[in-house]
Amino acid sequence: MQSNSKKASAKLRNAWGRWLKHGVTLLLFMVVAILLFSLVRNLDWQAVIETLRGYSPALVMMGLGITAASFAVFSSYDLLGKFYTGHELPIKEVLPLAFVCYAFNLNLGAWVGGIALRYRLYTKFGLKVATVTRVLSVSLTTNWLGYMLLAGTLFTLRLIELPAHWQVGTLGLQFIGAGLLLVCLFYLSACRYSRRRTWQWRGHEIVLPSLRLALLQMLLGAANWSLMAALVYLLLPQGVFYPTILGILLVSSIAGVVTHIPAGLGVLEAVFIALLQHQVSTSEIIAALIGYRALYFLFPLGLACMVYLLLERWSKKQQRESEPRH
Repeated sequence: MQSNSKKASAKLRNAWGRWLKHGVTLLLFMVVAILLFSLVRNLDWQAVIETLRGYSPALVMMGLGITAASFAVFSSYDLLGKFYTGHELPIKEVLPLAFVCYAFNLNLGAWVGGIALRYRLYTKFGLKVATVTRVLSVSLTTNWLGYMLLAGTLFTLRLIELPAHWQVGTLGLQFIGAGLLLVCLFYLSACRYSRRRTWQWRGHEIVLPSLRLALLQMLLGAANWSLMAALVYLLLPQGVFYPTILGILLVSSIAGVVTHIPAGLGVLEAVFIALLQHQVSTSEIIAALIGYRALYFLFPLGLACMVYLLLERWSKKQQRESEPRH
């Protein structure tokens, strides 16, 4: 009887936990929607259109170059996964596969692009599920290690120029930054000095990478976030402090993760307007973010759809060639 009572109690707690999570997510979504509406209801859309028309072909090409560099860096996360797991899938297959997953991840959410699509494509190319899980773990760790390194540095050194009424939270932001840097330091120390290299967690084997691989994770992750911010910075008027743009992008990304909105639609705009409108007009911010979404989200998604079809055909061809002939 006691065991049944404990199971029922655990189920009830899990149910309440799920409802609480959904409730918080819905509340945050509503707050973002209200905030965005209040910020753009009086927006001069003609000024937005004029700003977009003012982007020169050279600037657009520079933006595409930054986008290409960022996607190349992100795709290399899976190369770290290749070296970490030792799987034999060639680089010429890993890079386009990672590119497709990243583009779908940005536009459709992590569960579709980052997880489901990655498992589908990697297993079709012959990798075991356990190996794909380890590749995925390296990619996720790389992304968030870079995030913590940059956010920790920006927050600790007070490199983000916040509106005057936000200055009260600067000290708290410094504590958060110091905490993020300590997590990075702990990870590097564990990779260098830990004698125990393997753990079991929920049936999965976790193996600490080498210090060299850990450093590459941190540097590549930071490089990708920096390039994303560089694209927004390029599209905004001159005179804006780049670390501020990087910091706002990092904050908006966390807000997007919490609300579970694909592509952070609305979240990105609300955070940027709230934190940058004291320096740049709202119409210029919206124009820059529209350009950012077109260059960094939609254009790569179109390419990724074509590459995805090629990968599907490629994998089917390999499967036919590997089948035994009678």
